[in-house]
Amino acid sequence: MNKKNDYIAGTVETGIGTVPVIATTWSKSDRWSTIKVRWSVGRMRYRVMPGLYAVGSPDRLSRVFVSANFKLSFDHLRRALNGINAWILVLDTKGINVWCAAGKGTFSTKEIVRRIRIHHLDQIVDHRKIILPQLGATGVAAHEVKKMTGFSVIYGPVKASDIKPFLEAGLRAGESMRKIKFPMAERLKLVPVDLFYGRYYMLLIPVVFLLLSGFTVEGYSFNLAVYSGWKTTVNLFTGYFTGCVLTPALLPWIPFRRFSLKGLSLGWLAAIFLAFSGFLGAGVIEMISWFLMIGGLSSFMAMNFTGSSTFTSLSGVQKEMKTALPVQIIMGSLGLAGWILTRFIDL
Repeated sequence: MNKKNDYIAGTVETGIGTVPVIATTWSKSDRWSTIKVRWSVGRMRYRVMPGLYAVGSPDRLSRVFVSANFKLSFDHLRRALNGINAWILVLDTKGINVWCAAGKGTFSTKEIVRRIRIHHLDQIVDHRKIILPQLGATGVAAHEVKKMTGFSVIYGPVKASDIKPFLEAGLRAGESMRKIKFPMAERLKLVPVDLFYGRYYMLLIPVVFLLLSGFTVEGYSFNLAVYSGWKTTVNLFTGYFTGCVLTPALLPWIPFRRFSLKGLSLGWLAAIFLAFSGFLGAGVIEMISWFLMIGGLSSFMAMNFTGSSTFTSLSGVQKEMKTALPVQIIMGSLGLAGWILTRFIDL
């Protein structure tokens, strides 16, 4: 939750009580918070209070826009409404953005109906239309909203930045407004979230590998732990990096439809390079072990990016996880067991 609430610029009185008026420009605090949330700092707490908000000086004829209570979704909408008098109905999506919340069932028919009734929207405006973001469509049955509240659902453009042209066109979205584009620049914006997803594990696990690297058939060697340990750290970070960064960056050009296979293929390519560089060890068992661990780690992290991508559907993600996750676990387990074995047995 944004405790400062510096986006609230005042209040307006309505027939059902006081409604907060929100600013349509971002403050320094908003911009700094956006940078932090892009790096997964406080991301799950970055939310606004669900409810009804006003933009500008809305009246009973003003448009009603619906948003999630993930603050970044809310921020992009209010910025796009600069110079427009409107109402914003914020749903309780548990701090999740519109697209993901629609898939998880929190940006839903039930929640829209509930919010319309709680905030007596029929007493706020004379018309019976609400404008929803297009990416929320998968979670909403428009005919049910109409049946239960009398409000018709109109789907706006994919991007909030196209709202003004959408309004100027008489609530009609052109073909370009309906298309979802996901170029490299936008993919890279999402990389920090996934990169920091397992940051604590990626600090702890390399330390464990470094300590284990000192074991040999003859006993424990601190010199060997230092000499071999830094190589294990490079190997682990390589698997993490290929899955979190290289796979999203090169997404359209990597063969295979499944993200897990995209990550696996890049992970193994990176492992081949490490093998020729002498990082995977000298023995066959140790090299195979690292191929399994790097490939499994890269595959798992790449699969996580499905939650950030417009390339996949909810059903497709669920199907992939059911088949890929067990394989990734087996690869990681076998690789770890094989590598530990080489510490104690001369193979």
